[in-house]
Amino acid sequence: MPFSHATVVETAQLSGRLRRIVLEVDEPEALAIAPGGDSAVGVYFCADGDEGRNYSVRRHDGALITLDVVLHAHGPGTAWASSTVAGDRVRLDHARSWYRPRPDTDWQLLACDLSGLPAAARIVEELPAGARATLLVEVAAPEDLDYLPRRADVAVVPRVGTGNGHAESTLARAVCAFAPLPGSGYCWFAGEAAESRAVRKHLRGLGWTIDQYDVTGYWRRDSETWDARFEEVRDEVLAVYGRALDAGKGDKLAFEEFDDACERIGL
Repeated sequence: MPFSHATVVETAQLSGRLRRIVLEVDEPEALAIAPGGDSAVGVYFCADGDEGRNYSVRRHDGALITLDVVLHAHGPGTAWASSTVAGDRVRLDHARSWYRPRPDTDWQLLACDLSGLPAAARIVEELPAGARATLLVEVAAPEDLDYLPRRADVAVVPRVGTGNGHAESTLARAVCAFAPLPGSGYCWFAGEAAESRAVRKHLRGLGWTIDQYDVTGYWRRDSETWDARFEEVRDEVLAVYGRALDAGKGDKLAFEEFDDACERIGL
């Protein structure tokens, strides 16, 4: 996987829950940062270590990338984002993105919790003029909504105080309750993994084809329990993913078959 080291050049506190970190990438061509609205990179806090987290690229300008990191009560990502200063070094890899609406898309449904807020903000900001979009966003408090850019052609539907690891999420239910608009739709979702699974099932049930949605689990509730169980069945479920790729089904469909296999065995 291509990687590059980078240097922290600037930090700023955007709000009580968001901290901005600007990095200068040593070898941006080698890292090959994806251009999509939800472009992301893996950030390893010790330049030569393996402790890291994935973060959305809020802005990308040549060798400079801006990360807006959501701060939690604890965790290595929050510890790093809260304490890093100009001159600190990190390692970056796994540059990728998922957001890919079809050219014939008439309207978009965007949905995220706090973990997807920076990506959603960039997607909204970069929408072409006249695009029709609705953003369902699940946040901890009303002030979190101030982070989002305002667009006359984007309707923001907030859900405040649910999900985000503090209460039961209602984001998948909001997606399922959304009445599709006329024409060809597209859905982008970034949130908790179980919620993403429910959204994916709903869209398939509507008859949507796989190129009409990009649904990604950005984090997982009770991840330690899930990880321990996954280790017990790793070979079995990864074999499902590998067979799908070997059959030429592509990474997206291969992941869906992998996730279905995980669900069948209780993951």
